[in-house]
Amino acid sequence: MVEVSDWVKVYSDDMDVFTRLDHPYLLTLWRYAGAGWPVLYIHGATFPIALSVAHRFDGFSWADSLHAAGLDVWGLDFAGYGASRGADVPQIPAVEQIDAAVAAIQTATGYDSVTIIAHSWGSIPAGMFAVLNPRSVKALILFGPIAQRGGPPAGAPDQGWRLITADDQYRRFVEDVPSGESPVLSPAHFSAWAPMWLATDPASQDRCPHSVRVPRGPYNDIAAAWSGRLPYDPARLACPTLIVRGIWDRVCDDDDVAWFRDRVSGRLFHHVEVARGTHLLHLEAQRFELYAACEQFIRQQLRMST
Repeated sequence: MVEVSDWVKVYSDDMDVFTRLDHPYLLTLWRYAGAGWPVLYIHGATFPIALSVAHRFDGFSWADSLHAAGLDVWGLDFAGYGASRGADVPQIPAVEQIDAAVAAIQTATGYDSVTIIAHSWGSIPAGMFAVLNPRSVKALILFGPIAQRGGPPAGAPDQGWRLITADDQYRRFVEDVPSGESPVLSPAHFSAWAPMWLATDPASQDRCPHSVRVPRGPYNDIAAAWSGRLPYDPARLACPTLIVRGIWDRVCDDDDVAWFRDRVSGRLFHHVEVARGTHLLHLEAQRFELYAACEQFIRQQLRMST
């Protein structure tokens, strides 16, 4: 465990921290330095890098797997999350935060472009960035992405923060498993993960029940997308794009995949489904299939460009 700033203890022991201080909020980039191609991980709406790509289950994380594949692994904590947690509601658009992260990676590595892996809500700003900056994104992996749906108009956006408890997370993690199926989330893994996640918010223990404060902005973005207002057009993606999901995922369901397939250029669209997986596949028993699918796609794109 290493101390990162005065705000939070992040549970990792070999991912270096690279910080950018020229923003109204401190943005933190994690790096698990490798000699190969840079890969940037973009997290979802409720937990940061240390509890997603960098979290070790049984001593091994997704970042470890990417690094073992020869890649230079980076992760961005958005403002208001993890080691980028500040005192006020973050106002920097998420796509601008990704822009800052990619610029830092380009400076540090000398590469002109990166591969981005984005989970859930993170697929929205990642997709926007890829459309706006096609030369900076070599390939895009959208893991359980948010698609546009035709639901009723969303209400006025809620500002500020949302409080989430460990029980809230657990219910969300297990609710998509069909009745009669065996669990895909290890109770022992969750029991170890939950207090680490709570520790990402220094004030979590002061609340009853204990909870983590996260920005409401991502929830507003999802509500807008599901009422017909996804802020980017996948038809404008110019890079190879992989949609990967657990087959039980209801946040990114079969209709959502079809929506992406109809819009992303046929030569660029790739799709993988993992059996017995939900929206939180990267925390589940089948996570190694997710790792393998992403690494195979990255290797394929690198081979095609040489």
